[in-house]
Amino acid sequence: MNLAAAATNESLAHTSNVLIYSSMAVYMLAFFAHTAEWLFGSRSKVARTAAALTGDAKGVSTANPVKVRVAKGGSTAVLDRPQIITRSASGSRDLPDGPGAHGGDEQGDLYGRVAVSLTVLAFAIEASGVLARALSVKRAPWANMYEFSITFSAVAVAVYLVMLVLKKNIRWIGLPLVATVLLALGLAVTVLYTASDQLVPALHSYWLWIHVSTAILCGAVFYVGAVATLLYLFRDRYESKLAAGLKPGAFATSVMERLPASATLDKFAYRINAAVFPLWTFTIIAGAIWAGDAWGKYWEWDPKETWSFITWVAYACYLHARATAGWKGRKAAYLALIAFGCWLFNYYGVNIFVTGKHSYAGV
Repeated sequence: MNLAAAATNESLAHTSNVLIYSSMAVYMLAFFAHTAEWLFGSRSKVARTAAALTGDAKGVSTANPVKVRVAKGGSTAVLDRPQIITRSASGSRDLPDGPGAHGGDEQGDLYGRVAVSLTVLAFAIEASGVLARALSVKRAPWANMYEFSITFSAVAVAVYLVMLVLKKNIRWIGLPLVATVLLALGLAVTVLYTASDQLVPALHSYWLWIHVSTAILCGAVFYVGAVATLLYLFRDRYESKLAAGLKPGAFATSVMERLPASATLDKFAYRINAAVFPLWTFTIIAGAIWAGDAWGKYWEWDPKETWSFITWVAYACYLHARATAGWKGRKAAYLALIAFGCWLFNYYGVNIFVTGKHSYAGV
């Protein structure tokens, strides 16, 4: 038996595998609950956007006065909450968020609460699996693609749950998030799985904790921004059809009306990408410093370094374009998706198909 194998706690490694599989089962239940929220909630309110666009809701305006109701026989004034109106990126239409953006009706809200509760439980189980993996080898649990995948998916869910607490009307991210996490974990346990083992000498550095952890966090936040961007494109097309007098199908209407207005999605994606971009800059700098310690040179245009820089340039172009009046809306959204595609290729494509100095991390 070699020293690396002896240093691995096989019992904890097995426990980690069991926890990861268990989390997948709970994520599957959360996926069904989120689907039920989108499909089976009452659709009695989903004509709000159509009414705003066709003029049936002429009273809907950001200038609408707040209505005041006085309880009978009492003196307490009650303020009616006005509809949330968001100006689109182009400034051409003022539209309300769909009711599903805030939980929808009572039935839809119940499904949503169940889905979030299951997501929290699945996250706790998955995070425990990541921790058990780390304890089994007493190191950072992201030294290969399998470990990176399980940690990345857990962090992505954590980012969603934190934002759900801070900004309560983002439950619409839940369905695509859980679906993607299931896909990532399925790929991790089947194609990318690597037995728990010790690090190669080149990875024995405190920079493993700093550089890779920030890369994981950036990727998780970039992912949430990409989901919002993709949904923005669908919602914007839906609003454009309504504005042109076209009538989308019942299914498209029920789904799109459970999303925020396109302008809300556009602003959310921009803000979250802009917020994490400085951290991605630090990630690249930290990697260069680590390269200087490990290889003697800060930058050698290794494929991983190159694509990290390409990703940085793509997001820089997006942020610049989004801040320029002529590139708001769909054009900037396409740039955001291209930038996230660069991040994905940097992780999957470079690691699997390209040989470089980072190849020692293994699959």
